[in-house]
Amino acid sequence: MGTAVLTKRLNSRCSRGSSSWGDLKMAKSITETSPRLKARITGAFYLLTMLTGIFAQGFVSDRLVVSGDAAATATNILTHKSLFQLGFTIYLIEMACQIAMTVLFYYLLKPAGRIVSLLAASLGLTGCIIKTFSRVFYIAPLFVLGGAHYLNVFSLEQLQAVALLFLRVNEQGAGMALAFFGFYALLTGYLIIRSTFLPRILGWWSAVAGLGWLTFLSPTLGYRLFPYLAGVGLLGATALILWLLVFGVNEQRWKEQAGAASEWRS
Repeated sequence: MGTAVLTKRLNSRCSRGSSSWGDLKMAKSITETSPRLKARITGAFYLLTMLTGIFAQGFVSDRLVVSGDAAATATNILTHKSLFQLGFTIYLIEMACQIAMTVLFYYLLKPAGRIVSLLAASLGLTGCIIKTFSRVFYIAPLFVLGGAHYLNVFSLEQLQAVALLFLRVNEQGAGMALAFFGFYALLTGYLIIRSTFLPRILGWWSAVAGLGWLTFLSPTLGYRLFPYLAGVGLLGATALILWLLVFGVNEQRWKEQAGAASEWRS
C-alpha cells in the first residue's frame, strides 16, 4: 500500500515537472522569436486597430448618429439595428487589437529604454481601458430605445434625448482616451528616436502626433482640431505600419542595444 502511494506521488511530481518544463519551453520560444517577426506582428495588430477603428467610426457611428438631432439618431439606430450592433462588435475588436499592439510595442522598444517603454505601455493601456468602458455608452441606446415596458414612464422624446446623451458620453470617453494615447505616442516616439533599429523620422512623426492628441486634455480644443490631428496621425501611423510590416527592425542593432541594456542593468 505504501509503495503504491509513493509511486503515485512520484508520477504526480513528474507530471507537474513535465508541465512546468513545457511552459518554460513555450516562454523561451516566445522570447527567442525573431525581433523582425515581432515587429511585423506588431505592425499587423496596428493595421487591424486602424482599420477597425475607421470602419466603426466612419462607416457606422458617423453614418447613424446625427449630431444634435435625437429623433433622427434614434430612427437611424432602430432602422439599422444590426449595423449599429456590428459597430459595437468592431469597436471591441479594435480595442483588443490595440491592447495587443501596446503590449508588443513594449517588448519591441524595451531595449531603447525599459522604464520609459513600461511607462508608455501603462499609459497606452489606461487609454484602452477608458475607451473600452466608454463603448458601454455606445450600446446603451439600444436598451433605451428597445421598447421595454418599464420605460413607458418616459415619453418618446425623453428616451430619444437620453439615447443621444449616452452617445455623447461615449464620444467624450473616447476623447479622454485620446489624451492618454497622446502621452503614449509621445513616449513611443522618443523611444524610436533613441533606438538604433528603427528610422528616427518615424519617431519624430509619432511624437508630433502625440503632441496633437494631447490637445484632448481640453476636449473642446481637441475636437475643434480633430480633422487636422487625424490627418497627421493617420499619415504617421501608416508610415510606421508599412515600415514594420515590410522591413521590421534591424535585428543586429536591436540585439546589440538589448545586450547593452542587459549589461547596464547587471
